[in-house]
Amino acid sequence: MTERTIPPTSFSPRDPAAERRGLWLGLLGVAVFALTTPMTRLAVGPLEAPQLPPLFVTAGRAAGAALLSLIFLMLTRAAWPTRAERGALLLSAAGTVLGFPLCLAMALREVPSMHASVITGLLPLCTAAVGAWHLRQRPSRGFWICALAGAALVLGFAGLKGGGRVSAADGWLLLAMLCGAAGYVSGARLSAARLPEQVICWVLVISLPLTLPAALWSWPPEPRAVSAAAWAGFAYVTVFSMWLGFFAWYRGLALGGLVRVSQVQMLQPFLALLAAVPLLGEPLQADTLVFALAVMACVGIGRTMPVGRTPPRVLAVPSSLNRSEPECRA
Repeated sequence: MTERTIPPTSFSPRDPAAERRGLWLGLLGVAVFALTTPMTRLAVGPLEAPQLPPLFVTAGRAAGAALLSLIFLMLTRAAWPTRAERGALLLSAAGTVLGFPLCLAMALREVPSMHASVITGLLPLCTAAVGAWHLRQRPSRGFWICALAGAALVLGFAGLKGGGRVSAADGWLLLAMLCGAAGYVSGARLSAARLPEQVICWVLVISLPLTLPAALWSWPPEPRAVSAAAWAGFAYVTVFSMWLGFFAWYRGLALGGLVRVSQVQMLQPFLALLAAVPLLGEPLQADTLVFALAVMACVGIGRTMPVGRTPPRVLAVPSSLNRSEPECRA
């Protein structure tokens, strides 16, 4: 099996059709991810009426998705990861399988789903910023002004809801965004070389030796006492948030470009806010909606700002991996 080198991620699409397809796939992934916050809230429950332990939700959803991934990889006869891919797979696993869901679950024990949705509204800018740094790009001053303005809005909202101070839950949410951004960038890098569906599956499978024991160790002591709604939330984040959603998301990033498609995620907080009303019965407060729209505006403006480019680093992958798939790169 020979190896070739290609850019770590598709920063700009090869043609307008690829960009449009990537944007639509990204939007589909965002629609799936938008329910993650309210569904995680259902799974863990509030402090006054806890349901599933946050560690179990984190490890259990990853372990369940990994078992589905094993079946998928065997049916598709996917090639084993190469030595060059393993580091990126581990980084993606640390961010998307462990860091993001655990930090999110910890935060949602203390704050409502809508509060978390507004804070996580900065994830697109975090992803773009991490991607620009990783790929040695030079975002314009306007881009960073938008990023700082969005961060100030998020911190202001957190302080307003926390009685003038930022709570520990807000710290968990900010850490979740950093983990998610790092995981997305690493996964997008791999998705330029390997089928995106295989990327998330291998990320989950290599995490299984850690996630499965953790899920069994943190299994709820009285599972029958857990509500059906909590188990339904857990099932959703396992099958959709942790697995199928990434099929569309990573393929969209590979086709449309990381920075460009990542900004579609600015719609996620708004979709999550709307979903929390019927799913959790949370009232849609005016200040929450205003802050969410303001953060989305910052992300939208930042998406239009120019980003200078330098030659990206490359990743060696087997040339036989994508014989039936077109290369999604500039």
